[in-house]
Amino acid sequence: MKILFLQPLLTSVLLLFSFEFGMAQVPPNVESELVLLNVKTGREQSILKEKRHFEAPNWSRDGQFLIINAAGFLEKIDTKGKHLGKIQPEQIQDCNNDHGLSFDGKTLIFSKNEGTLAPSNNSRIYTVPLAGGTPRLVTEQFPSYWHGISPDGQSVLYCAERNQEWDIFKININGGAETQLTRNKGLDDGPEYSYDGQWIYFNSHRTGRMHLYRMKPDGTAQEQLTQDAYDNWFAHPSPNGKHIVYIAYTTDQKGSHPFGQDVKLRLMNLKTRRIKDLTPVFYGGQGTINVPSWSPDGKWVAYVRYHRS
Repeated sequence: MKILFLQPLLTSVLLLFSFEFGMAQVPPNVESELVLLNVKTGREQSILKEKRHFEAPNWSRDGQFLIINAAGFLEKIDTKGKHLGKIQPEQIQDCNNDHGLSFDGKTLIFSKNEGTLAPSNNSRIYTVPLAGGTPRLVTEQFPSYWHGISPDGQSVLYCAERNQEWDIFKININGGAETQLTRNKGLDDGPEYSYDGQWIYFNSHRTGRMHLYRMKPDGTAQEQLTQDAYDNWFAHPSPNGKHIVYIAYTTDQKGSHPFGQDVKLRLMNLKTRRIKDLTPVFYGGQGTINVPSWSPDGKWVAYVRYHRS
């Protein structure tokens, strides 16, 4: 979910559609590159480079493949860049870029745009066994955009618009009543559980710039983590709980996270709060690192950078 200030309704809807789904601002000749980055050494492996638009790499829990989104389908790519096929293409279509796996690797969670609902802003969340099955609806209300799941697999985290405000919610994996965790003016987005389940990391525009925060799973003890001049999005906690990796826009994006901007990946040490750059500035943004993207051994992060061809 990605927009902020409540401008006129039409403007808000158009901005959200553009920024969340990454459609309107992606040039037709874009080239996408799937990169594995060694967090300790800085060494990169470019495993896939194609003249099409794909986004949001997410690592399998066994470390054998990655999941990307392209043209509304979810695809499996092995760690050498080999195509392993689409995931249940008859069942899973019209996906936006919010997808991932449960901690045991057995359940796929994804957000899906549904044309039978409103003409835009119509995302709802589904789960399906990765081995195959029928997708099951989790969130009755829309728009709802998935971002995280608890280590025990029981709670789903997402960003949703309710009462003309974008906040963070959680819901039982089997559906039911949703619980609102944030109540702030401005966009709260990108919630993700730490591997020990003790924290939820997220980003918020509550100060007028996008920064990273964390809170307890019940929404208490909200704490700001970044206070610099960047626009910081999508804090992904490492498996060992010591770091978060995130994307930083070099200029103020006014509460959105558009495609095709100058960005870099950064790493925060959660004990010292020291931050370092993992990459130089590159052409990216929407689609680069939206979803949990650490390798299960905590050595690598997957991301997408783009090229104008």
